[in-house]
Amino acid sequence: MITNLNLSNLGFGCKQFSIAVYIANKPNMIEYESCVAMHSMTAGEIAHIGVVCGNGWRKVFNVYSKLLYALDPAKFAFTHYAPTWQVYRDNFLLQQGSATALLFSSPILESENNCIHIISGKTYAKELINAGQLNTSLLWLDEYFAIDVVKRLLVCPYFDYRQLSNQKIERLADLIKQLANDDM
Repeated sequence: MITNLNLSNLGFGCKQFSIAVYIANKPNMIEYESCVAMHSMTAGEIAHIGVVCGNGWRKVFNVYSKLLYALDPAKFAFTHYAPTWQVYRDNFLLQQGSATALLFSSPILESENNCIHIISGKTYAKELINAGQLNTSLLWLDEYFAIDVVKRLLVCPYFDYRQLSNQKIERLADLIKQLANDDM
């Protein structure tokens, strides 16, 4: 996949990402207050955020990793790196070379880019649209999911077990597969 090389993204992960999740907040930690660029995570850093910031952030990372493991391995190689989503989360997620990003900045949607963009939370997506920070033609599929095929954008429930259950993770993976199949 062609990846996003835009240097104005703010968040965690690999600068050359093919899957980008946008979230409204960042961990409330001193080391991330002045974060103004992409920060590749290191081994143990996700666990440290979970300890310091609590269960909410553990859920975000767990759901992200579970989603990657639900994707078609013929199109996405995430399952080839580790035997379980937990091992992937701890040793690869949001690290250099992972092709994953968790962004705190507004989405930069380029139609020529093959990156798949996911906004975590319907409320956050609406805030971005109302603030003029997201120009998209979303098609709401139901009360939980929206898609803009041209911009390769999905809106889903917030990355939390109660909002994005295993069943909804599977649905999101199917929607990502649809976007990925448009590359063919």
